[in-house]
Amino acid sequence: MKKADVEEFYSRLQAQNPEPKGELDWVNPFTLLVAVVLSAQATDVGVNKATGPLFKVADTPEKMAALGEAKIRDYVKTIGLYRTKAANVYKLCNILIEQHGSVVPNDQEALEALPGVGRKTANVVRNIAFGEPTIAVDTHIFRIGNRTGIAPGKTPLAVEKNLLKVTPAAYMRHAHHWLILHGRYVCKARKPDCAVCVVADLCRFKGKTV
Repeated sequence: MKKADVEEFYSRLQAQNPEPKGELDWVNPFTLLVAVVLSAQATDVGVNKATGPLFKVADTPEKMAALGEAKIRDYVKTIGLYRTKAANVYKLCNILIEQHGSVVPNDQEALEALPGVGRKTANVVRNIAFGEPTIAVDTHIFRIGNRTGIAPGKTPLAVEKNLLKVTPAAYMRHAHHWLILHGRYVCKARKPDCAVCVVADLCRFKGKTV
């Protein structure tokens, strides 16, 4: 995609949704971190149903750790892979307490060292909680990058690096959300809704539905 087209691509997404927001519920960087860890291979709606009651009783690493792994597990048992996720949440709470003064670090390497936290999760937390210009490539963004031609790549990391190269600085803050929401609700995996897509004429996808 040409530089001018990339600029126009983001400009239209911005006009459609000037202040995009993530769909996970959270009250502070810690609860955001926990929510994102729990959201792997799960829907945001399903995670929010579980974390609503959980965050009312445990919104800090100390409170969460005090619950213990078994109680955390009970709160999140409606979420897929809940046993592993509950164990990771319990472990990361203790690491935050012991190594980071109970504060979620705004540091990629430190975040990725936490149980259940990979590159994508760390990028999400840094972008949403700290306003960092990161792009977390999930299945939606990977699809958008390749399907539209804005930043094609064979791996999520390749797509991330290409997006970081081509995305104008003015759009970096919200690029992550615009792309995810566009992939979730418009440029869907099985059948993209090209008829309502604001960037359809810029898109390089050969199988458009219009």
